[in-house]
Amino acid sequence: MAVPKKKTSKSRRNMRRAHDQLSDSAYVECPNCGELKRPHHVCAACGYYDGREVVDSVEAA
Repeated sequence: MAVPKKKTSKSRRNMRRAHDQLSDSAYVECPNCGELKRPHHVCAACGYYDGREVVDSVEAA
């Protein structure tokens, strides 16, 4: 069975993990009301998606 000959230092271990962090979430401006929203999601502020009202604005608020 393969066993490491030397202990991996904290520095080397952490350098290897340097690219594993979470990336920032993407947000775009809603073309209808200007609020920030997730791409390909219904706008929570106005209820519009793809240029048309999908959810009542009273429901969304």
